[in-house]
Formats: sequence, structure tokens, C-alpha cells
Amino acid sequence: MGAKKKLLQIKEAFQLAQKPHQNHAKLLAALKRTYDQLENKEDFNEKFIHFLKYAMIIYRREPAVEQVINFVAKFVTSFYQMQKEDGSEEGEEENLLMNYVFNFLLESHNANSHAVRFRTCQLVNKILGNMPENAQIDDDLFDKINEAMLIRLKDKFSNVRIQAVLALSRLQDPKDENCPVVNIYNILLENDSNSEVRRAVLSCIAPSARTLPKIVGRTMDVKEAVRKLAYEVLAEKVHLRALSIAQRVKLLQQGLNDRSGAVKEVMKKLLQAWLQFTEGDVLELLHRLDVENCPEVAIPVLNAMFSLSPLHELVQNCKHLDSRKLIPLEDLTAENVLHWRCLCEYLKSKGEEGEDLLEQMLPEPAIYANYLLSYLQNMPVLSEEQREDFTCFEKLMTKEFIGQQLIVIIGCMDTTEEGGRKHLLVTLQKILTLPATSTALISLLVERLLSIVKDDDRRIQIIAEIISEVREPIVTVSQPVDAAEIRKRELKLAEIKVKLFEAKEALEECITLQDFNRASVLKEKITELEHNKNDLIKEAEQPEIKEMRVEKNDPDTLLKCLMMCYELLKIMSLSKGIGPTINEIIESLILPGITNVHPAVRNMAVLCLGCCALQNKDFARQQLALLLQPFKARRGNDSQSEDAHITAENCEEESETIEEGEETATIHSLLQLLSGFLDSEFSELRTETAEGIAKLMFSGRLISAKLLSRLVLLWYNPVTEEDTRLRHCLGVFFPLFAYANRSNQECFEEAYLPTLRTLLNAPATSPLSEIDISNVSELLVDLTRPSGLKPESKKSQDYQNLTVHESLAMKICNEILMDPTAPDVRIYTKALNSLELSSSSTENLLVLLNEILEKVKDKLCQRAIEKIKMNLTKDPNVGKDHIERTEETGLSERTQETDITLSENTIQNEEENNKDALHTPVNEVKSKATAKLKSTRNKAGKGQRKAAAEVRSVSRRKTGTTVKRGSESGDEIPESVPMSSSRPSRRAKTVALEKTRMNLSRLLNREADQ
Repeated sequence: MGAKKKLLQIKEAFQLAQKPHQNHAKLLAALKRTYDQLENKEDFNEKFIHFLKYAMIIYRREPAVEQVINFVAKFVTSFYQMQKEDGSEEGEEENLLMNYVFNFLLESHNANSHAVRFRTCQLVNKILGNMPENAQIDDDLFDKINEAMLIRLKDKFSNVRIQAVLALSRLQDPKDENCPVVNIYNILLENDSNSEVRRAVLSCIAPSARTLPKIVGRTMDVKEAVRKLAYEVLAEKVHLRALSIAQRVKLLQQGLNDRSGAVKEVMKKLLQAWLQFTEGDVLELLHRLDVENCPEVAIPVLNAMFSLSPLHELVQNCKHLDSRKLIPLEDLTAENVLHWRCLCEYLKSKGEEGEDLLEQMLPEPAIYANYLLSYLQNMPVLSEEQREDFTCFEKLMTKEFIGQQLIVIIGCMDTTEEGGRKHLLVTLQKILTLPATSTALISLLVERLLSIVKDDDRRIQIIAEIISEVREPIVTVSQPVDAAEIRKRELKLAEIKVKLFEAKEALEECITLQDFNRASVLKEKITELEHNKNDLIKEAEQPEIKEMRVEKNDPDTLLKCLMMCYELLKIMSLSKGIGPTINEIIESLILPGITNVHPAVRNMAVLCLGCCALQNKDFARQQLALLLQPFKARRGNDSQSEDAHITAENCEEESETIEEGEETATIHSLLQLLSGFLDSEFSELRTETAEGIAKLMFSGRLISAKLLSRLVLLWYNPVTEEDTRLRHCLGVFFPLFAYANRSNQECFEEAYLPTLRTLLNAPATSPLSEIDISNVSELLVDLTRPSGLKPESKKSQDYQNLTVHESLAMKICNEILMDPTAPDVRIYTKALNSLELSSSSTENLLVLLNEILEKVKDKLCQRAIEKIKMNLTKDPNVGKDHIERTEETGLSERTQETDITLSENTIQNEEENNKDALHTPVNEVKSKATAKLKSTRNKAGKGQRKAAAEVRSVSRRKTGTTVKRGSESGDEIPESVPMSSSRPSRRAKTVALEKTRMNLSRLLNREADQ
């Protein structure tokens, strides 16, 4: 009876194992005793598997099922541990049970039920994970497990793939270049569509020379959780030396600027790990980051490290300052001076507490001014030969970098005390006039100088004096003496010698005659003549030296002067105007600089001229043609990208001349020039031009539907995918401009059809052919939405007969009627379904819709048109219905990280809940700019599209929520199910191919509905 009870303990053990507070250790021991007393182990194994099957058919992660799975894994591996402890012969028994369980699992891994596949992989993972580190299994079993799990890595359910990834973690061999596990891990990291799978791989993959680039690549993953884990893996498993300097810098730059706060927090963990590798030496860590070439990364790194310690500790740990609160000149390095600067700025940003501690870090302004002067005076001036020597040039660059940081530190000082402020001011002026002062330091020096002087007139006077001193320094010149002058001097000297000879003779006679009174007079006369003689001899020996001002026109001098002028003009109030002093600088320095042969001088002169134009409208009109001259003279030249910066800088100046009714040849030339720059192959030029045009349009100085269409196409163009600044700028500009007033929306309305026609007619070789036209249409429809206008702008709409959407609807209908059989009709009908229409336009619009129904033969389009008609006739206030739906589905796939877009072939299924899927409020666009909006331009032909059924599950919009893919949130949507493409391929233009795609889509839609 006792034996039977113990045999029944298998079932009881599985029942007890489900309880949350059950002691598994006692349960394992009891079941182990049962197993030991049984002679027929096969019977035990069969029953054990029988009860295990009940848990394996449940897919949901129920706590009771998870407890059973954990219990089974512990029980199977408990024999292995006991064998190791007592060295008994239980190894064979354990091998029997383990082999039996593994054989059962390997037979089940290919089951039709995804639940069984999931539990199989989970159990393999748990059993392998519970085995000791030095555990060994048979080679045949190893190969079978490896093969089965590699198959499961391609499972259509992401949870199965995750467990397979975890199961294979102990079977990988990083040292084997051909290890299949490592190979498949690398593939999954880059290509698996589910973020949780990528996270699982990151947690398991062993860092090596092959896998490290893949791990680093995941720091740019679209999912925050994956990026965060990638940084954690790098912090915990990868040594600092395994990464190149470029990789370190890139990791820090991306992590510290990540939009996710969680990722930024993990970056502190990474920095702490790297500090441990350098034994806590911050300067050594900075040295390994090459701060001289990337200070923009080193500064946030230091700030992040400062935030980990109390302020007083930071000051105490700063050991490189001497008793003067200065770093000795001979000890200055790029690392310690940058650390000093950043710590001073960090303390200054912390308010009163930081200000008090800052006094321990900085000397008095007068002392620091002398310290700065003594360093910059010794800056070497390289000759042409030395500049060609890379070592000399590198040393100069380092000294310039140190000088720049020392100048920046001035901004942290308290200059309220008048004596110190005046001494600092005089010292900065003296440094600016030094010939050894490099052009790399001029801008910072002038910026600090002007920040001390607050009055504009005083600023102009000081800079004008410095420019005059630099441009026309006082030099001493030795003048050659004229021959006549030399002859005259010789005659005078001979005359003095004769008189001297006569006086000496007379003196001797007086002494002989003892006429001492006359002798004393003669003696004085002889002394005077001797002095005159010596003076004439010295005059003849020394050439005549004269001080005079000499004008310098070398490129370095001109560049220094123009840079000082530019810094002054940048900081001047726009109401100041152009005074006599500035006017003189323009005539003598800026205008001649425009025609200078040296590009750097020319570019700086253009910038100065543009800033002067900001001060005076008449001056701007006069000089606009001259401003454009550098663009025309060097069009297509590399240096043009530098000059193009003026487009953005002077957009307001140019806008002053673009007034209503003024269509001059100059303005046309300017717009034609800017339009041409939008197609430039240089990304900097494209970006500056687009930003300049956006500013002109936003300020109301320029209204052009053609240019607006160009900007939209530029934003979507795959060529600009790496231009993050360009895409961020346009991504913020579009909604702000569109929702500002109705006239701006009318501009977008006018650009709608030309933009779509450009895309539809794009040749297959053009990058524009890769753009998702449906997505562009959705964007333009959303930007013209009347409900998106600012409240104050909506009032003006009340006096209009038609809203922008109603006017757009008429144009779209007429476009459809021009060619009812064209494949792009679907895009237009989908756009019509997204419009906010009111009863005022019902009559005219219904006439057009009826005509479309007669001519369009595509069934999906017909159903879409019928739905529009039904809404127009049924509900007199259709717009409100649209707005309500917009609120529910406002954050759609278009602006999310998931890179999902709705297929145009599922229009009918998605109309109910997704008519306004494009709606994104201005504040959301701002916060998601570039990173999230970029997904809208990369969707065509990339990945699978989400079925309409998934879209219906979207909950009411909340700020920051995103629509997740089926493979992310659940595992019911298999990866391999063929989904319809987002739009017809732009490379397949024939109607026959289009119809083939449409027919296939209808079959897929019917299948989805069933």
C-alpha cells in the first residue's frame, strides 16, 4: 500500500507544484525518494511525461503552469547535482530520465500547436539553465537539441523564438567562427521584427569580435527597451579596450542624446563601468575618448559623471589646481583643461551652492587674465614648412584647443568688480591684437569681450579700434639718409673739429700767460665742442628710425578682422542701424572681402554683409545682388556649401525685399537659385536652403505651392534619409505652418495634386519611385484638416463658402474623372474618405461622386465612394464625426516607431476606424520630430503591413502611446502569413500588373474577414 501511495505521488507532486507558496525543495526530495524505490523506471518516466503534457498544452503564462514547468526542470536536473555531490552511479539513472524527457521534447518541438512548441522550448531552456556550469551532455543529444532549437528560431510565433533563443544560449561557442548559434543570433539581432526576440538575443549572445558590431548596432534600435539592454550588455560584458575610439564616441553621443530617459540613465551605468576600467581616473577616460576631436561628446559625458557625485566631492577630487587655483602652464593638457572648464560650468549651473564652491575653483579675474595672456603669448606661429609637418601641426591644434577652453572659462567668472573687469577687458583687447593669436581663438575672444561690455556704441568703438590695430599696426621703419645730408653733416663735423683745434691752442697760450680766467672759458667751450662732435658721430652711425602705420592685407589678417566684425554684428541690436563707424568698416573691409581670392575670407565677408543687411532695409536692397554673387560665381563648388549658410542666416534680410506686389528680376533670380539648391548633392547646402525657405514661408514673406511641394518631396526622398537636421526641421515646420492659418492650408491644398503627380510619374530609376504615395497623400490631407487650425484662425473660416477640405475634395474628384481607370484612383478615393466635409458642399460634391461611380469600375473604389455618399446624405455634420474618429485613432501607424502603414488595398476594411489615421497635433509632431516622423518615409516595401483587424484594436489615444504590431504584443499573428503590399510597386507600371495585385488583395481581404 505504501508503495502504491508513493507511485501516486507523481500526480500529487504535479498538483502541489502548482501552488504559489509550495516548497519545491521538499517536493523534489519526496518525488526523488519515490523514484529511487521504483524498480520500473520506464513506468515512472511515462507517467511523468503524461502529467507534464497537461501543462504543455497551455499557452498563456499562467502562474500555476509556470510553477509546474519550473518544478519539472528542477527535478530533471536534481539527479545531475546529486550525482556530482556523492559520486554515486545515479548518473545512468539521471541520464535515462533526462534523455527520456529530452527525447519527448525534441519529438514535440515540431507540433502543430504553438502552445506545445512554446512549452517545449521553454522546458529545454529551463533544464539547460538549471544544469551546473561544468555540466556535460552527449554529443548526439547536443546536436539534436541544437538542430531542433535552430528550427524553432524560425517559428512564426515570437514567444517560441524567444524561448529557443534562451535555450541556445549555453550551446553557443564564440570561439568557433562557424558556430551556427552565433550566426543565427547575429541574423536575428538585425532582422527579427519582434523587439522582445531582439532583447532575448542581446541577453544571451556572448560578446566577441564577430558579435560586438551587432551588439553596438542595437543601440540604434527603434525600441527603447532594446537600446537600453544593448547599453547594459556593453556596460557589463564588454571591456572598454574592445571598442575603438570611434565606437566609444558614437555610443556616448547616441546614448546621452537618446529621447528616452531610461536609456540616458543606463548611460550613467556604462560610464561607471568604463571608469572602473580606468581605475576611477576621469582624465584617463577622457584621453580614451579623444576629447580634442569631439568635445561635443566629452562635455555631456563629464556632466553625466558629475551628476553621480555631490558637489563638494567634485571640488575635493579636482587635484590638478595649484595654490593659485590655476593649472600650471607646463601641466596643461586637453583633458585636464576641459575637465576644469566643464566642472566650472556645472557648478555655475547649480545656483548659490555651486557659486560658493566655484570660488574654490577659479582665481580673481585679474589673475586669470594675466594667466591667459601668458599662455596665448607663447602660441607658436608655424611657417609653411612646419604646417606640412603633421607633428608640428598637431601640437598647434592641441594648444589652440587648450586656449579655447581657457577662454570659455572666462564666462564662469564673476566680473561685477570693476577693477578686475577693466583689467580683463584690457587683457582681451591686447590678446586680440597679438600677431600670434590664431584665427581659431578670435571668435571666442570677441564673444567674451562683448559679453563684458553691454553698450552697443562702446562695443562698436572697441572692436573698431582692435580692427584698426590689427589691420594697420604701428611699425618702426629705418629711413635711408640723403647724400646731401651726409655731406652737410661731414662739413659741420669738420667745422667743429677746426674750432676744437683752435680752442685747444688758445687754451695752451692762456695757461702759458697764466690767464686763468680766459682759460676756464675756453675749457668750457672745448667741452661743448666735444659733445657736439660726439653727437654728430653717433648720428652718422645710427640710421634714422621712424614709427608709422602699415596696412596689412594678408588672408590671415583680413580673416581675423572679418571674424571680429561678424561677432559684433551678430550681437548688435537690430534696431541699432548702420552708423558711421560700421559704414566705414563695410567700405574698407567687408565689400573688398567679397571679391577676395581666398574662400575663407570671402565666406566671412558674405556673412558680415548679410548681418549688415539685417540692420537696414535700404542697404539690404542695394546689396542683395552682391550677396547672391558668390553663389553664382562658384555654383557647384565644394566651398559653396559654406557660403550657403548665409541662406538661413539672412533669410529675414531677404524676406524684407519680398514684399507684396514686388516681382523684380533679383527676387526671381533668388528663388530660382534657392530652388536649384534643393537638388544639390551636398547635404549641408540642401539643409540650409530648405531651412531658409521654411523660415521665409513661416514668416509670411513667401507663399509658393511649388516650393512647398518641393519641400514635401525632399522630406520623403530616400536620398535625405541621413540628413537628420533637414528632416527634423521640415518635420516641425509642416504642422506649425499648416495649422497657423487658413491661407497656409490653401497652399498645401494647391500643392496636393502636383506633389502626387510628381510621384506617380517618377521613373523607376528615380529615388522618388520608392516613396509611399498613399502616405504622402495622408500627410497632406491631415495638414489641410480644418479642425487642426488654431482657434483664432478658425473664425476667418466662418466667412468662407467652402473649407479647404471641401475645395480639395472637388479637385480630387475632377482628377479621378480625368482618368477613372488609372491605378492611382485608389489613393484619391482613400483621401476622399479622410476629408472633413460639411453639408455646404453636399450638392456639388454628390454630382461629382455620382459621375465617378458611373465611370470607375474598381469595386473597392466604388464601395469607398458609396460610403462617402452615404455619410454626406445621412449626417449633415460629417466633419464632427471625422474629428471624433481622429481623437480615437490620432496616433496612427504613420507617426509611430513600429514603421507600420495601412495597405491601400484594405481601404474598405479600415475606413470605419482609421479615416483620420494621419492626424498628429503640433505638440506631438514637435516631440517626435525626426525619430518618429522618419518612419513615414521608410515604409514603402519595408517589412509587413498590419491587417485591418489589428487596427480595430487600437484604444483611445493617449499622449505617447503607440500602436504595436501583432508580433510585439501577442503572438497570434504569424510572421510568414503573406500580407498585401502598402501600394502598387512603382517599378511595375503596367495596368495588367496593377490588376493582378488588386485581385490578389481582394482574396486576402476576404480571407481576413472570414
